[in-house]
Amino acid sequence: MDKPRIALFAKAPVAGAVKTRLAPLLGPEGAARLHAALTRRALATAREANPAALQLWCSPDSSHPFFAECAARFACELRSQRGADLGARMAHAFEANAPLVLIGADCPSLAASHLAQAWRALRSNDAVFAPARDGGYVLVGLARPAASLFEGIAWGRGDVMSETRVRVAAARLKCVELETLWDVDTPEDFERLRASGMAAEVGA
Repeated sequence: MDKPRIALFAKAPVAGAVKTRLAPLLGPEGAARLHAALTRRALATAREANPAALQLWCSPDSSHPFFAECAARFACELRSQRGADLGARMAHAFEANAPLVLIGADCPSLAASHLAQAWRALRSNDAVFAPARDGGYVLVGLARPAASLFEGIAWGRGDVMSETRVRVAAARLKCVELETLWDVDTPEDFERLRASGMAAEVGA
């Protein structure tokens, strides 16, 4: 377990289907370009962590040309997400691949050091999370599958992390939390991206 196993969940960058809360500010095409750029940045961050395995879990499947581009550029394995909602899809990813650290595509504040820290945490813990400022989380790592953490969660609401803590306690899992990070979903998040100086890195 010296080198991490990392999975990234990402949607195909289709205008009107991604970053919809940013479409009024950037337009549907601009929001899709931002999503693609953030996905590339997340893959570059994951690759910087020198993983033993890097998986790109694609939605709705892996057929979009963008995913083939990512596989060639970042040497990642393409997988298709499976499940009725985000929780089911994450549970499926862990079922066959744990121990695993799973991240989303929209957290430019996530660094390779966070991934390394999360992987180290799994040596002596059942779970690790990096909470998000909006009440969700941007990273979850599990030493073994734990489907109960993902069932019946109202994804996209501001109480996802707090509800997950309740699930962790009920399952009697030993868990650690990393520092709270920010992701990019709203116009306010986009302004934070520009203020951080990262906007140019993702073509925003």
